[in-house]
Amino acid sequence: MATTTMPMAKAINAGLRRALEHDPKTLLMGEDIGALGGVFRVTEGLQKDFGEDRVVDTPLAESGILGTAIGLAMRGYRPVCEIQFDAFVFPAYDQITTQLAKMRYRTRGRVPMPVVIRIPFGGGIGAIEHHSESPEVLFAHTPGLRVVAPSTAQDAYTMIQEAVASPDPVLFFEPKGRYWEKGEVDLDAPVRGGAGLEGARVVRPGTDVTVVAYGPTVHTALKAAEVAASEGTSLEVVDLRSVSPIDVPTVVASVRRTGRCVVVHEAPTFLGAGAEVAARVTEECFYELEAPVLRVGGFHTPYPVSKIEHDYLPNVDRVLDAVDRTLTF
Repeated sequence: MATTTMPMAKAINAGLRRALEHDPKTLLMGEDIGALGGVFRVTEGLQKDFGEDRVVDTPLAESGILGTAIGLAMRGYRPVCEIQFDAFVFPAYDQITTQLAKMRYRTRGRVPMPVVIRIPFGGGIGAIEHHSESPEVLFAHTPGLRVVAPSTAQDAYTMIQEAVASPDPVLFFEPKGRYWEKGEVDLDAPVRGGAGLEGARVVRPGTDVTVVAYGPTVHTALKAAEVAASEGTSLEVVDLRSVSPIDVPTVVASVRRTGRCVVVHEAPTFLGAGAEVAARVTEECFYELEAPVLRVGGFHTPYPVSKIEHDYLPNVDRVLDAVDRTLTF
């Protein structure tokens, strides 16, 4: 096996390269993704190697990018669109939710929509609102869209290829605050298409409390588990990987082992993905739960200025506070 160590951003680049090599109908589209390599340099070098017809610098028009991608998908292409920053996706919201999400359904499967929308999301980089949002639940609420978020370089490498191979549209949320964290990547890891995007994973076994997270907060949950272990509490950390669909059986199996659950994400807790997880866990584990399911997330306010963003984002202390509270019920 060809195993190497690389940052998540480079792993996504390598995964996109593999997808471009595998299928000549795959192409990349986005603002400044060509010669510049994107704001975060995730597509660096790809236009040089695959040409301007397959790595396309677009105008600053997100609705136009997505409308073009839908037309390309109808003609048999597999477009991968980059949105520069999370909140820049909103001009394309209409195209995504009213056209892209519904086309395969309304044609009874005759017109697949293999469109990937790459969205750097979340905070922690010293930016401001419109550059640090977590809008994943807005798309997870729309039937017909897959919504995924890798937390490791390995998942980023594999899942981007699986997203490109999927016949369904995929919102691929990339935790930009973790772009340069390195991890081992097996370059020969199998790619299973859309099915590979659905499974959650227990990334740290434990016995006392289940902590469910995805994207950037998986790292936070793992750090909290290390601190908790030093204090005699065993946390089991589950990486959802997919926000739509949610792998409920894996989460439920973990909660049945521990009897307690805390859900962590950067998006506001109000009507967030954690609310759905909490509801499903309560339905499935009512008689096994030793305490209510608790949520840790962003506050129900616009994203703050960069000087105080770390007071807004979930951190180890806030996760451990929720763990302590669930253990006192």
